[in-house]
Amino acid sequence: MQNIHKPNDVGDGGNTHLQSDVILAWTQSDIEKRVGFNAGHHTSVNHFLSLIIGVFLAVMAYAVMTFIFRPLEPVQFIAEMFLRPGNQFTMIPATLFFCWGAAILLLKTSKIKFQGRALNLQPMPDDPEFVLNELTAAAVLKRINELVDHPRHFILLNRIENALANLRNIGQIGDVSSILRSQAENDENQVASSYTLLNGMVWAIPVLGFIGTVQGLSMAIGGFTKTLQAAGDLSQIRASLQGVTSGLSTAFETTLIALIYALVLQLWITFQQRREMSLLDACNDYCHTHVVSRLRLLDREPN
Repeated sequence: MQNIHKPNDVGDGGNTHLQSDVILAWTQSDIEKRVGFNAGHHTSVNHFLSLIIGVFLAVMAYAVMTFIFRPLEPVQFIAEMFLRPGNQFTMIPATLFFCWGAAILLLKTSKIKFQGRALNLQPMPDDPEFVLNELTAAAVLKRINELVDHPRHFILLNRIENALANLRNIGQIGDVSSILRSQAENDENQVASSYTLLNGMVWAIPVLGFIGTVQGLSMAIGGFTKTLQAAGDLSQIRASLQGVTSGLSTAFETTLIALIYALVLQLWITFQQRREMSLLDACNDYCHTHVVSRLRLLDREPN
């Protein structure tokens, strides 16, 4: 019987293993890959999966408002802000955007934690006397492919693999530091680009609230016009004033909810970006401490 703790031969260019062969399996641990979707690059998120989750969260939010909050008098006013007919035009898309953004950030949280686990794998030997050159780089690359199934899907291991593959093939130590710096910049750019859609949502949600404000004010002005036309008929004045107050409610409630959505989402994004930058800093520190500081020229005998 095969010992599951012993790595098998590596196939597909060193990127294919049986699931029991590796310590950290991307195909099993990445949340998007696990549910059958194409996984985003490193900490980027599959937008289609996040949209599905966002729609589900939005439907659940409206179900809570309809069946739980609305019958309860202490929180009935909250449900009315979401369910008032005049508010639906802007509140439904604003809620969907907020839930979609929340789904992206929740998926990102899982992917960041997963990427952080690679820092504990220790692909470099613990021996303080170990040095990196074109010969020992091959052993490190082999070790990386024994630890994980797809090194290119890990921020840290992808950096090390690219740098050491260059060292093994070309033997130029100076190029290793350049490649690591280049990879670090690429990773930072990728992290920044992964927030583009979220930043768009933070911009769009208040705009939807302001649209609701304009809509509500328009309804209020229209209702006030009817009030003036009612002249001395008290019943007509009372009915038209209801339209005025309803329009004003729409105007202020949509803006209030949209601004709360945008505030919560922006603070969450800021916190998440800080976590991702901390992960990238940890990868930079690891590469400097365990890769760059151990580079040595291979002594060669003169011809």
